[in-house]
Amino acid sequence: MNIEEFRTYCITKKGVTEEFPFDEHTLVFKVMGKMFALMALERKPPQANLKCDPEKALTLREEYDGVIIPGYHMSKKHWNTLYLEQLAPAFIKEQIDHSYDLVVNGLTKKLKEELKNLTL
Repeated sequence: MNIEEFRTYCITKKGVTEEFPFDEHTLVFKVMGKMFALMALERKPPQANLKCDPEKALTLREEYDGVIIPGYHMSKKHWNTLYLEQLAPAFIKEQIDHSYDLVVNGLTKKLKEELKNLTL
């Protein structure tokens, strides 16, 4: 999966915005204002950081040693960095979904209701 495919998948999800809050090279995806994915656009090979359940994060790092690593410049407990070219697109989409769902599940009741009422 390349950067544009990753971006396209992220922005099709309900309530997602994209921005550059850190610098002009780091694209961040948020749902209802909460970050669930980010990628350094100029990093080679292409990589993305995704939020992950802590136990699942450890399991994935063991199973995909060197391809999924602790989140670069992120909380190592809650974030993984994925090397996009070395993973199947369907698997990456599953990880994006997991990250998105974790963030949505952690939203306040009010934000969950706002998200529910949004149209795509």
